[in-house]
Amino acid sequence: MISLGYKKNITFYKTLFAIAIPIVLQQMISASLNLVDNVMIGQLGASNIAAVGLANQVFFLMTLILFGTYSGVSIYIAQYWGNRELGKIKHVMVIGITFGTLVSSLFFGFSFFNSNGILDLFSNDPLVISLGSKYLKIVSMSYILTALSFAYGFSSRSIGRAKLPMYASAISLILNTVLNYALIFGHFGFKAYGIEGAATATLIARIVELSIILFNIYSNSPVLAVKIKDFFDVKRATVKQVFKTAFPVILNETFWALGMTTYAFVYAHIGTDAMASVQISNIINSLFMVASFGLGNASSVMLGNLLGANQIDDAIEYNTRFLVLSALLGITIGILIILLAPLMIHTFFKLTPEVSRITINTMRVMALFMPFKFYSTIIIIGTFRSGGDTLFSMLLEVSCVWLIGVPLAFLGGFVLKYPVYFVVAMVSLEEVTKVILGTPRVISKKWAKRIVM
Repeated sequence: MISLGYKKNITFYKTLFAIAIPIVLQQMISASLNLVDNVMIGQLGASNIAAVGLANQVFFLMTLILFGTYSGVSIYIAQYWGNRELGKIKHVMVIGITFGTLVSSLFFGFSFFNSNGILDLFSNDPLVISLGSKYLKIVSMSYILTALSFAYGFSSRSIGRAKLPMYASAISLILNTVLNYALIFGHFGFKAYGIEGAATATLIARIVELSIILFNIYSNSPVLAVKIKDFFDVKRATVKQVFKTAFPVILNETFWALGMTTYAFVYAHIGTDAMASVQISNIINSLFMVASFGLGNASSVMLGNLLGANQIDDAIEYNTRFLVLSALLGITIGILIILLAPLMIHTFFKLTPEVSRITINTMRVMALFMPFKFYSTIIIIGTFRSGGDTLFSMLLEVSCVWLIGVPLAFLGGFVLKYPVYFVVAMVSLEEVTKVILGTPRVISKKWAKRIVM
């Protein structure tokens, strides 16, 4: 029987809190200010909310590919750190930075030069396409900056220094909100730019965020301070070794993100109100999902450090604690969302009664599946990836999205023509399947491996 008592697990909780709390705070600030941003944009109407939601599907897809890239790279950084092989960390970072910059450059090119064409894939509402295109063209200029911020932020977390990306994100996001207020509505002497003002605020905030991270890394963290010469020191064997583990993670996040984008395509074709409802529900749920994100990233770092130090039994024991904690947190947060959904919708958003009803129902449906979502986050981001079991992780997640979630989305949205919250319920069955299929692999302990020598 696993014990979760604090006194019996002081080392576990101290390490967990040191890593997870800065990540949770960063994500909480991000989610809160994202909520505020959308409340501001929401004052311009449901079409503006839908436009920003669809335009950000491009950013969402890119960030998930970057997340996969840096998650895969961070497996090695965490294990090298645990094994005290500090000289090899920069070699791994160079691989991540190079690939991430290439990916973000491609996304920038497509988004900046073909913004109308991209939005036309998602919606047949001319107003939504026009508004979203204006937003996307400006915000795409922040994509390469985001890739670099991710690269250094993930690396900092992998060596247990999670406060730097938290501080940088907090400052930039607060700035983003202030600039949104000024540029969307025309305060502090600025002209009211509407949705284009929101995009400009995001671009400025990304510049500030990257500047803060780079200044601190190159002033205080020499182990992560990659220099030009480091790009020429990486051996081909290192690239092959890293990508053997990292590439399944990249594919995992890419195809998962494409699945989420496909869901957005279905929701948008159900109607603009449906898309706005899902967008609002996702924003509010992200406030609560920060606990899952913090726990998942902490588990990845802590398990990776233990496995890198060849403490296999300790890693297995820690993993069990993470899974129990994730299930308990998921149940608690799911209940909270079900109870608080009407209050949050009526307090923060100016919606019609019908859109409010749809949004509340959508939030409650998402809440019912929260325990499964929390649990699957730990096994995929923490358990499997920490030990390099990335191929199984990819097969599990991608198959559940594309063989269960996507077909059910099209069935519910286009064939049965269900309301959007019923479609969300059908799609969410993929989370249940992940838990059912992933748990035997966890129990087998095949994931608990040291991948650095």
